[in-house]
Amino acid sequence: TGASLDGAVKLNRGDCDIAINWSGGLHHAKKSEASGFCYINDIVLAILELLKVHARVLYIDIDVHHGDGVEEAFYCTDRVMTFSLHKYGDFFPGTGHIKDTGAKEGTGFSVNAPLTSGMTDEAYERIFKPVMDKIMEVFQPGAIVLQCGADSLTGDRLGCFNLSLKGHAECVRYTKSFNVPTLVLGGGGYTIRNVARCWAYETSVCLDVDLPNEIPYNDYFEYYAPDFQLHLTPEQRENMNTEASLESVRVDLLTQLMSLKGAPSVQMAEVPPDFEIIKEDAVAEKERRSTKEDRSGEGMNDGGAEDDTRSDRGKTKDGRGEKREHEAELAG
Repeated sequence: TGASLDGAVKLNRGDCDIAINWSGGLHHAKKSEASGFCYINDIVLAILELLKVHARVLYIDIDVHHGDGVEEAFYCTDRVMTFSLHKYGDFFPGTGHIKDTGAKEGTGFSVNAPLTSGMTDEAYERIFKPVMDKIMEVFQPGAIVLQCGADSLTGDRLGCFNLSLKGHAECVRYTKSFNVPTLVLGGGGYTIRNVARCWAYETSVCLDVDLPNEIPYNDYFEYYAPDFQLHLTPEQRENMNTEASLESVRVDLLTQLMSLKGAPSVQMAEVPPDFEIIKEDAVAEKERRSTKEDRSGEGMNDGGAEDDTRSDRGKTKDGRGEKREHEAELAG
């Protein structure tokens, strides 16, 4: 969570164009409920930080599971658009129907692409790219948060899609092509060696660096047997997403986006302090109090006003105290 917030702060300050936190992307956590291996929703906190500077933020989720926690957090606002491509049906968390489009001011700003098992690179791209083009045209976000859950890859223990690394990373590459400040996060992924492959490759995509297909020798080299290669070969399995079902999803989503009345605006008279400044102020205040407590015992018994540690009753400004309280003792 801290790294996601720091990434958002750096984007807000213009320190970088892309910030990456592969340990983030815990998209199922709710405001008062842990869910789906997610305890704190770092994505929501990072988006709230980005909203301090940017009028509109786009959230993209390519995890095999629906990004329900993020959608729920911003379901009634038009300042955040959520776009999730996920397995829908008898599958966790059971949300993300194509008709779930938002409520109140947020109506139309929740974009859900419900898919089924066997999704291939080509089929995924047929949904992702045209919908992204329309989102960027209509919503015009000032910043993007991209959740790159690796459980949509082929061979995942819990997932049921059939994407290769190149197909998955094409979403990262295409998002990057819009040149909008982007926070890239991790997420799910339950075949660990493939998670490492995926996020290493997508880091190279963000940096425009080519990686060789041969994995160099390292302490975990045997995990990548038997081929010891970076890229994955999709399984020989049927894609249950038919041409007709994919076209129906694509048309419905484009229709939803075309019904929006352009990019929403917001008045931002004063930019709130960013998370780093709030954190620094809290640390400074803690140090100030600690220093004050340490100094409270300095110079004791030197006759000064601060030496009188009695209650205000019977205490005078010069520190000598009221003698009247002790007259009975002296008389005795």
